[in-house]
Amino acid sequence: MTVIIVICFALSLAALVISLRAFQEKGFLLNNAYIYASPEEREKLDKKPWYRQTAIAFLLISIIFALLALEVWLDAHWLFFGVLALSVAAVVYAIASSIAIEKKTK
Repeated sequence: MTVIIVICFALSLAALVISLRAFQEKGFLLNNAYIYASPEEREKLDKKPWYRQTAIAFLLISIIFALLALEVWLDAHWLFFGVLALSVAAVVYAIASSIAIEKKTK
């Protein structure tokens, strides 16, 4: 159990660091739109909305892993519903924000 808790907290911390760096618009942009863009498209791309989307997504992932660690640590099975709700929210946010960003750029 302890190993699972440590791994979940470590993943939570790693996701939080990535999120904070993305909010600062620093570091590699971990976003499919940027990764799959050609070098020419990357130069023309307005990275600000993609950094924001990445930052929010990784913040949600960080919270999900922290809740998972707490669920195991406290043996509080009701926290699973929070994890499930945040997981759905993260997917919905990623899809909705991608659509919104694409509409703004075209």
